[in-house]
Amino acid sequence: MGGMQDEEQAIRQLVGKWRIAAAAGNTEHVLSLVADDAVFLAPGQAPMRKSDFAAAQAALKQFDLRIDCQIQEIRVLGDWAYCWNKLSVVITPNHGGAAVKRAGHVLSVLHKRDGAWAIVRDANMLAVVR
Repeated sequence: MGGMQDEEQAIRQLVGKWRIAAAAGNTEHVLSLVADDAVFLAPGQAPMRKSDFAAAQAALKQFDLRIDCQIQEIRVLGDWAYCWNKLSVVITPNHGGAAVKRAGHVLSVLHKRDGAWAIVRDANMLAVVR
């Protein structure tokens, strides 16, 4: 059979592609993994739509990102899935300045459309770590 395992592996690959593209500042590739109707949630912030998320991603190009992502759980339910990640990001300005570390958990809801998984909802609970 292996169908569900194949879907889980496809989601693991998406998470890996996201991490690599984000660290490389490849905004276009990151956005290709996100559905057009995606919503991003973060503490103390208004929900962000894809256009706002795109602007935030583009702004990150002025920083060096070191990303560590550890998948905690993936559940696939037909064409829907969720993925819980433990994430830490060290953000260092490219032109000098102190690095900031943010760490915490992220819960993403994914939907398979036209044969490919895409993130449709993302709840990011990262906080600054001192």
